[in-house]
Amino acid sequence: MPVPEPQRCAMPAAGTTYGADLTLLVIEADPTGTFSVSELPSAAGTRVRVRSARNLTEAGRLLTDDVDCILLDLALPTGSETRADARADGDGAGDGLATLKHVLRIAPRHAVLALTAEDDAELAAEAVRVGAQDYLFRGELDGRLLSRAIRYAVERKRADIAQRQLTESRLRAQENARLERGLLPTPLLQGSDLSFASRYRPGRSRALLGGDFYDTVRTPDGTVHAMIGDVCGHGPDEAALGVELRIAWRALTLAGLCGDRLLSTLQQVLEHERDNEEIFATVCTVDISPDGRHAGLWLAGHPAPLIARQGRAAQLLPHEDGGPALGLLPHARWPRRQVELGGSWSLMMYTDGLIEGRVGPAGTQRLGQDGMVAMVNRQLEQGLGGEELLEAAVTQVRELNGGELTDDVAVLLLDRDEELIRRRGRSLPRPRSGSSARVSAQRPPL
Repeated sequence: MPVPEPQRCAMPAAGTTYGADLTLLVIEADPTGTFSVSELPSAAGTRVRVRSARNLTEAGRLLTDDVDCILLDLALPTGSETRADARADGDGAGDGLATLKHVLRIAPRHAVLALTAEDDAELAAEAVRVGAQDYLFRGELDGRLLSRAIRYAVERKRADIAQRQLTESRLRAQENARLERGLLPTPLLQGSDLSFASRYRPGRSRALLGGDFYDTVRTPDGTVHAMIGDVCGHGPDEAALGVELRIAWRALTLAGLCGDRLLSTLQQVLEHERDNEEIFATVCTVDISPDGRHAGLWLAGHPAPLIARQGRAAQLLPHEDGGPALGLLPHARWPRRQVELGGSWSLMMYTDGLIEGRVGPAGTQRLGQDGMVAMVNRQLEQGLGGEELLEAAVTQVRELNGGELTDDVAVLLLDRDEELIRRRGRSLPRPRSGSSARVSAQRPPL
């Protein structure tokens, strides 16, 4: 059946928010029986293109994306498709509402006006409750009322769609926030004398998780293992890969792997999980001996940690013997560097987002590692430590940058206070003479 040529009529622009032409699809057994296009006001303004369909089958062919509003006669004879829909839904509604529900199902993004008899107000109100934007009585229909009703229906539908999209966006954001919070690590340091602090700031707008990752665990032998890493890039794929690497690191560490063997296995995980061969990750991992005075350091293309020993200025740990980032070279090796920590110390591990911010009036220079060391030393001189130190460091880096940092930032801090440990040791109850009781070697976490 040939498609009727759309008719055109002028509609006043008053009340039309967008000022664009509108297209009306009339679905009625006798489209010329209720009103004619010529009855609409003819004035300069928004044009309305009218398409007419005598049944739902014909309406389906005319229902294109450019249709803005549908005028549906609820007295339209019910076709086989609407009766089938009603049976499938278990719907015992009348034919008019069954037809309306069918139209709403096939045209979810279109405004719908219900047209009914003047003495059927209950059906008209029910049509709006079912999903129509408004209703019109056949006996009261005129050009002025129709033009106003079409504009109102179109704007209301746009508002309904916008509100629904906003609600869905908020729900997705809440779900993502819960998911991302759940993926951030909880340090496993039960029984350790070390205190732990961390700060995490993703570079992506409105995100909680970026491509940076970190973790800290204590194994049964008393060794504390700490790790921080950075997947190149800042998108959700990089964030997901960072989570995978962190979880893999924790599992491998608890399984007894460390150092070169662990990094080699992490590289295999990265190679299997990354989207393309250009993706790599830098990693720094530290294993602190049970007595807290020594550590092994492995660097895989990552900046060296910062250490502040008691009575001495903070400085970078040696980084000359580091290996390549994970994913760059097959069969790479990462040598171990022995580090003497001392009795009391603070060890800060960070990603390059902390040192790549701009500094200076013109913002032409990077903060760099030397600038970060100087900044941290000033904050240490002010007596800052723990959470306060990390918060001050991240805040000042943002201020020096002149605004938000574009890269992810992760920082973690491990502290050991030998005097505090001694005081705690003296406060532990001593076993009574001749008793077989023994004081547990495990102390509560700081």
